[in-house]
Amino acid sequence: MVDIEKANQEALKRLLDAQPVWVDVQRAIDVIPGMKKNMFLHAGPPITWDRMCGAQRGAVIGGILYEGWAKTPEEAEKLAASGEIIFEPNHHHSAVAPMAGIITPSMPVIVVENEAFGNKAFCNLSEGIGKVLRMGAYSEDVIARLKWMENVFFPVLQKAIRKAGKIELKPINAEALTMGDELHNRTRAASYLLFSKLVPYLLATMEDLKNTNDSITFIQQNIHAYLPFIMASCKASIEPCEGIEGSTMVTVMTRNGTDWGIRVSGMGNEWFITESPIPDVLLFPGFKKEDVGRDMGDSAIMETIGLGGLAIAAAPAIIKFVGGTTQLAIKKNLEMYEITIGENNSYLIPYFDFRGTPTGIDIRKVVEKNLTPFIDTGVAHKDPGVGQVGAGLLDAPMECFKKALIAFAKKYAG
Repeated sequence: MVDIEKANQEALKRLLDAQPVWVDVQRAIDVIPGMKKNMFLHAGPPITWDRMCGAQRGAVIGGILYEGWAKTPEEAEKLAASGEIIFEPNHHHSAVAPMAGIITPSMPVIVVENEAFGNKAFCNLSEGIGKVLRMGAYSEDVIARLKWMENVFFPVLQKAIRKAGKIELKPINAEALTMGDELHNRTRAASYLLFSKLVPYLLATMEDLKNTNDSITFIQQNIHAYLPFIMASCKASIEPCEGIEGSTMVTVMTRNGTDWGIRVSGMGNEWFITESPIPDVLLFPGFKKEDVGRDMGDSAIMETIGLGGLAIAAAPAIIKFVGGTTQLAIKKNLEMYEITIGENNSYLIPYFDFRGTPTGIDIRKVVEKNLTPFIDTGVAHKDPGVGQVGAGLLDAPMECFKKALIAFAKKYAG
């Protein structure tokens, strides 16, 4: 008989032993395993073009325009529906990406290595906030920004990180938690910490004053500059926990604006999927409740390893932005200890007297306690081409955890 407790302790140990370091920036086609010239990666469980939500369709249209495969949104839409583009989840390729999560072959991606296990993970660069591709926007200014990031920002950034050799991310993550980040919706402190480590190498490798100045300004003005680094850090940290026989630890939680899906260590690559819920949203001015799309993005990888909503008590500044209260954040954060295998020994919450964040979501405890992971998230418009409408809170849907537990029981009882 399988020893579930022993398997879960092994999974937790691998997660806590992770040593994520940023080592490079490269084009997706050159570095992501299995990436193809006619392939788009996307957030969430597997999905076809005809089932994609409006924002993810918008990001696909924008991705096609960015790659130069069509001249108009109408042409792009026709190409997307033609079957000539392969759509696969980021999680099938050791990658993650926020919101719609579209990664196209030409996009530059952050490369993070888990030095403890030697695996690598990937995430596309942050465009900033507002009207951006990841929120489903594809206007000319959105595409122009992506081209600038590819042609100017990417080579500047690549020279700097190659000069540095590597930048350790775990110390940045840990320090940012003590500075008011929960590292999902708020990465402001982590962005500043990375900025302070990166700028000397940007200056040391400067070949063009304007390009370097523009790149520094772009990072400095982007409060989500650290988002791809924390996402790739989390993916690299938890991937070695996959495939441990008998483990009930969740290794993937993600959504595509249509479906919400999880994977479990002891269940291999099997997906457990249900309908994605609509978050409780604090709307930006000019938008109404009817505009809100369903929950979307690979960014729940942060909650999967014990950050974001599982560290929300560390970030009182963000809870108001997403429409909650400090009391709600404390209550929800404490509840998360009831559904996890252990506590993190590096990621600590000052408000809880530096207690480790609840880490390693256990599908048995989720179902037994009738408590699902708490998530704070950005929210996109339900229609293509619009962008972000606000930020919000939600509890992960219980159905996929129940499906996973039933399947786990069938596999291991037999």
